[in-house]
Amino acid sequence: MAEGTQRRARAYIGSFTSAGGRGITTAALDTATGALTPLHHTEGAVTDPSFLALAPAGGTLYAVSESDQGGAAAFSLRHEEPPELLGDTVSVDAAGPTHLSVADGRLFTANYTSGSVTALPLDADGGLEPAPATHQHHGSGPVADRQEGPHAHAVVPDPSGQWLLVTDLGTDSVWIYDLRGTSSGLHLHREVPLRAGTGPRHLAFAAESRGRAAASPEAERVYVVNELDSTVTTCRWHSRTGELESLGETRVVSSGRTGPANYPSALVLSPDGRFAWVANRGDDSIAVLDLTADELPVLTATVPCGGHWPRDLAAPPAGGRLYAANERSGEVTWFDVDRETGMPHRGGSLPAPAASCVVFDAPLG
Repeated sequence: MAEGTQRRARAYIGSFTSAGGRGITTAALDTATGALTPLHHTEGAVTDPSFLALAPAGGTLYAVSESDQGGAAAFSLRHEEPPELLGDTVSVDAAGPTHLSVADGRLFTANYTSGSVTALPLDADGGLEPAPATHQHHGSGPVADRQEGPHAHAVVPDPSGQWLLVTDLGTDSVWIYDLRGTSSGLHLHREVPLRAGTGPRHLAFAAESRGRAAASPEAERVYVVNELDSTVTTCRWHSRTGELESLGETRVVSSGRTGPANYPSALVLSPDGRFAWVANRGDDSIAVLDLTADELPVLTATVPCGGHWPRDLAAPPAGGRLYAANERSGEVTWFDVDRETGMPHRGGSLPAPAASCVVFDAPLG
């Protein structure tokens, strides 16, 4: 990037290349209207880059390769366009990685098919070192065709940076790893069971808790979206002790609905902590949850997702909008959000075959 210029706001869209996706699509984000304009695609650089994550300090984009071989890749964003692949795809020593995050100077992946977690060291340039450490989960659940064994689905560091929380759909539990004082390996702290048959898929920490001191004794909220029974579990999180306790559940579709089976995917919280939104695959909707009305979230509405099979939801850093990656209809749809009610209103869409994930890179000076 030339000195004195500013990189414009960008969206990066992951996809399944095995289903016709174009790899990672880079799109310009118009912050005034929310519109996305495609710029380029990685095409065959990485197989099935279904989930993406940015380095906390920016400058590097990471992608899983959700395949039987199981890999991860890093892209430099330090130049204007396009993202530059940093070396080859690196094995995660597991099959079917579905989610990844960066914490403690390492890249972590949740490996759905293998039911394990992998940690990869990062080099000085943000690239991946080929020295994976893995930890295998064990267990099963009552839904025979989905919970015959462990299926780790998401890896999320807590706001203090001391812990890694992993949702496992197959074992109906959240696995907690201790990152304190470790630079290699994976150190399991405890496994926390949720209600049997829920199928925990993703989780998010309450927005207002971010930025607190690592030693804060205050309890924080964690919201876990459950794929197998269309609920969100509200939990209390204690960063000092690494304890997670369930407080109750909220349905994300109306109790009287009929139609195809529903499988919630992603959950996003508003920057002010007042609302949460959940993508419903099957119902093809976005659930609006009020986080202020009661001890537990309250479902206030569901609105059409603008396509079919919303695999991911995302919000740009400034808030005020939502983006749904509609995998089976092949587009990313954006919505303007009413800041008073949390209601999304459709704004437009960008064709994106087999879209699976959206992340945003804020403008940098």
